[in-house]
Amino acid sequence: MKFLVDADLPRRTAELLRQHGQDAVDVRDEGLGAVPDGEIADYARSRGLCLMSGDFGFADIRNYPPERYPGIVVLQLPRDATAGTILAQVRSLLGREDVLSRLPGRLAIVGLRNVRLRPKP
Repeated sequence: MKFLVDADLPRRTAELLRQHGQDAVDVRDEGLGAVPDGEIADYARSRGLCLMSGDFGFADIRNYPPERYPGIVVLQLPRDATAGTILAQVRSLLGREDVLSRLPGRLAIVGLRNVRLRPKP
């Protein structure tokens, strides 16, 4: 998969994805660190990138219909999440080939202990 990592996630997220065989770019490296969410989503869609964010706004399927995207991953983060906690959630997703293989056209909400895919298969 190819991922676009949002600015609300640690810088190390894209590196972690690449270490696990995924292609990944960070919005900050693309000059998109301070642009509105809609522009980030458009950028991801137009370049065939799965968007990964901690911003629950991207989980609103009225604004970001999953079927129009190569995938949207939203991390459900606790308020006191540290970079280590966030990276652990990303690692847990990377260990779920069953989820990664079904991401195109879907929204994945990644919690500390589970992953929900929408729409359901």
